[in-house]
Amino acid sequence: MRRDTLAAVGLVVFWSSGFVGADLGTRDASPLTLLAWRYLLAGALALVLLTVLAGRRRRMTRRRARHAVVVGLLTQAGYLGGIVGGVALGVDAGTAALVAALQPLVVAVLAQAVWGERTTSGQRVGLVVGLAGVLLVVLGDLGQGAAPGWVYLLPLGGMLSLSVGTLLERRAPAGGDVVGDLALHTLAAGAALVGLAAATGQISPPAGAPGFWAAVVWVVVLSTVGGYGCYFLVLRRRGPQTVSALLYLTPPVTALWAALQLGQVPGLLAVPGALLCAGAVWLVTRRDPSRQPAPATARA
Repeated sequence: MRRDTLAAVGLVVFWSSGFVGADLGTRDASPLTLLAWRYLLAGALALVLLTVLAGRRRRMTRRRARHAVVVGLLTQAGYLGGIVGGVALGVDAGTAALVAALQPLVVAVLAQAVWGERTTSGQRVGLVVGLAGVLLVVLGDLGQGAAPGWVYLLPLGGMLSLSVGTLLERRAPAGGDVVGDLALHTLAAGAALVGLAAATGQISPPAGAPGFWAAVVWVVVLSTVGGYGCYFLVLRRRGPQTVSALLYLTPPVTALWAALQLGQVPGLLAVPGALLCAGAVWLVTRRDPSRQPAPATARA
């Protein structure tokens, strides 16, 4: 139980740190340049990790490897490419965060439609309350973008990509572990994002910009290793609805990161919004007594 709590806290803190790292890294370069170098460094670490695992004879089956590649493309390349690409083309950060916050609702609907995983009435209320909390947190940023209508399909596609990847990961074949899977996820996403940056001429790093490289290290260590590592650990141990609901806490924690690191003062509605998000996570993740197995004496 303590391990689950630490993983959940780590997920919220590390996932939220990515938005601050993106702000710092895109002051001197395009978002795609930042993503490319993030995955060049993270991919190198993943190759080292896979080499170590192979040396210890912790081999992954081909079926598991193919599955990991698909999940990596969806949860990392698809999600980050959609969200970051949309913001780069004019979608305001608040709208992008609000679209991303639809993910728990989409996961719940897809899980029930595809695999028959039902939600309780408390969980359904929590999903709606969480979305309302996110709306309050990001309300000050809404409507500030100047993107054409089609660009809003990018964050929507990124959110759907993360949702589908999350559900697919829940059905991962046997023959692997979280560490090896994450390494393959990173390599697959890196191949896609670095290739896209090279094809569009956005792979060259900015000259004389030490802040860019500090941001690259920031997003590799905190966002890729910490954020995605905790995400898949919570997903394996608690399921897709719990890991998705925890993302409701990332907008208020991001606002706290931004206040501490960037000096950005959150709006007046951020505090009640954060409280709603916390209540929503409690509703979604609490254990339903009616679904718990009866004690041995009662069964007897």
